[in-house]
Amino acid sequence: MKKILLLLLFIYNIGVYAQLGSTPKREFRGTWIQCVNGQFQGLTALEMQQNLTKQLDMCQAAGINAVMFQVRAEGDALYQSNYEPWSRFLTGTQGQNPGWDPLAWMVAQCHKRNMEIHAWINPFRAKTKGTKELASTHPYVQHPERFFNYDGQYIFDPGLDVNRRYICSVAKDIVSRYDVDGLHIDDYFYPYPVSGVVIPDQKTFQENPNGFVNIQDWRRYNVNSFVQMLSETVHQTKPWVKFGVSPFGIYHNAKNGDNLPGSETRGLQCYDDLYADVLFWVDKEWVDYTMPQLYWEMGHKSADYERLVKWWARYASKRPLYIGQDVERSVKAVDANNPTRNQQAPKLDIARTTRGVQGNCFWYSAALTKNTGNYAYELQEDYHLFPALQPAMPFIDDKAPGKPAKVKAIWMPDGYFLFWTAPKAKSEMDHARQYAIYCFAKGEKIDISSPDHLLTITSKTMYKLPYQHGQEKFTYVVTALDRLQNESKPVKKKVKL
Repeated sequence: MKKILLLLLFIYNIGVYAQLGSTPKREFRGTWIQCVNGQFQGLTALEMQQNLTKQLDMCQAAGINAVMFQVRAEGDALYQSNYEPWSRFLTGTQGQNPGWDPLAWMVAQCHKRNMEIHAWINPFRAKTKGTKELASTHPYVQHPERFFNYDGQYIFDPGLDVNRRYICSVAKDIVSRYDVDGLHIDDYFYPYPVSGVVIPDQKTFQENPNGFVNIQDWRRYNVNSFVQMLSETVHQTKPWVKFGVSPFGIYHNAKNGDNLPGSETRGLQCYDDLYADVLFWVDKEWVDYTMPQLYWEMGHKSADYERLVKWWARYASKRPLYIGQDVERSVKAVDANNPTRNQQAPKLDIARTTRGVQGNCFWYSAALTKNTGNYAYELQEDYHLFPALQPAMPFIDDKAPGKPAKVKAIWMPDGYFLFWTAPKAKSEMDHARQYAIYCFAKGEKIDISSPDHLLTITSKTMYKLPYQHGQEKFTYVVTALDRLQNESKPVKKKVKL
């Protein structure tokens, strides 16, 4: 009887939330797992797997449905690569084999938890300031003439077409050999400016001006060319793999007084300082999603969070737009409208209620795992109370898979189960990868357009029913989901629990 009461309580609660209209059925709920902070360095394979398992389990409980896993931080690899050496962020020594493949392991673990995994690469950074020694197989050691040194970092010169093509070859290798759901790049293009330090690419500009007389416009052209090439590479390799970018949170400051779209902000700018014309990429439909890093607080004098959310929603929502959220800053900042709470809830409410925003990505996974400021529990108990499908991407694919076949309720030695078989598929894009399970009490209207009755998303073709005494009637609904989470027509099955 206890299981039935819990189920009825669940249905009642989701009905209340449905009336509030607080939870969308489709929402991106991502997190970043980075290596550059050294969290894995020196760990054994088992220790790192235990560390990642803890993070993934906590994230799963908090409703996370996508992981951005950093696999290339400085011309290196957290996977078996024929192009670049093993990362020092694994063993402490670049080029040293850790004895296992973290990306392959993460693909299996994320998919086991019904999470997407996006392979996160840093395109142009070839050496961080903290790296003292490069492996003999590192691309800089092989071709130092293709790089420039900027404040202790080595940078793949974006002005060289050979570099742009090389990085695309690295990305193609990852996408073709690993079952990743996305290829993700962050905010590092040309290096973040350091006062008094000039980017030493004048020689490259003089030798390859491509018709430009202004070096700033030429740099943006180089990055634009790379992004277009990378987008084409990803989609030609596997059409279903999403290509996304997480730019710095300010595109351009309006105070500059020019005709560019600019926000009422004061700070470093994507367009001017990193030479990343993100709005151009969205307009050209080269990126499948954009995820600006809006880590500032509400009320920040130079970069107000709410103002920036609405700015990006206005100019960049031609493609799915997700907001990069900073966990630690959000819980340290006080809500000006309610001094008894932090800024987590109001910031997430702004994102969810702003037209054009379709989700969030949380910086960073370890902060969620530590439940900093009760952030993860708040997601679990409130904001992510129900599962969510990924936002639709009809520009990649809008054809739904066939519906599940032979849905039956069957008694097994360990309980009462729903079983079904996968629908037939003619291509990989049509293949059912997951299934959504809904539950409706007797007399309730069968409506799967909202998440109100969505119990779970699973890759299995069975679901254990909470049978008690067989007195209560319920209707279960099963739908099939393809790689882009296009949803099939529903199949109903009435049961008594």
